[in-house]
Amino acid sequence: MDRMRNNNMQAKLVLLGDMGTGKTSLVVRFVKGQYCDCQESTIGAAFFSQVLSLNDAIVKFDIWDTAGQERYHSLAPMYYRGAAAAIVVYDISSTDSFARAKKWVEELKRQGNTYMIMALVGNKVDLEKDRKVHIEEGTQYAEENGLYFTETSAKTALNVNELFYEVAKRLVKARPPRQPGMLLHNEARDRYRRHFCCSV
Repeated sequence: MDRMRNNNMQAKLVLLGDMGTGKTSLVVRFVKGQYCDCQESTIGAAFFSQVLSLNDAIVKFDIWDTAGQERYHSLAPMYYRGAAAAIVVYDISSTDSFARAKKWVEELKRQGNTYMIMALVGNKVDLEKDRKVHIEEGTQYAEENGLYFTETSAKTALNVNELFYEVAKRLVKARPPRQPGMLLHNEARDRYRRHFCCSV
């Protein structure tokens, strides 16, 4: 028990990707166990939190789900700066979203935290018949850039929990030195509202 207490950590996690890739749906599925087709576009960013209990640690994620619209791009550094982890999402039925995901990875490498854990996620595998980005493409790019890679479906919940648990495990294993901005300050939460249609 003492060992688990010593391994407790609070980590800022940011989701990045094009509009319509399903970032908010992934987070809502993970945090609330819900999914809906009427998901509204995120305005600016939405905040969520979730606690994960691992075998040897407890990780509290402070999750920032950023808007994918181009007009909000300039705000993104506010959310990924100092983040402990980032999940970059693309839609497997959109080659444009995959290209955009690569640009996010490049931007994070230039400006992000040196110790950041990064995951590349091909979402919407429920649209397999419309697939434009093959799993081999995602796997190869992730391997070349040292990223964790998986494919998910927020609609069916495929690999959603596994994604967040894997990021948490990698954070605990890495145990990066605490840096300014690594932990999210509570007062920042009150300035934002969550934007999704399936609230209960």
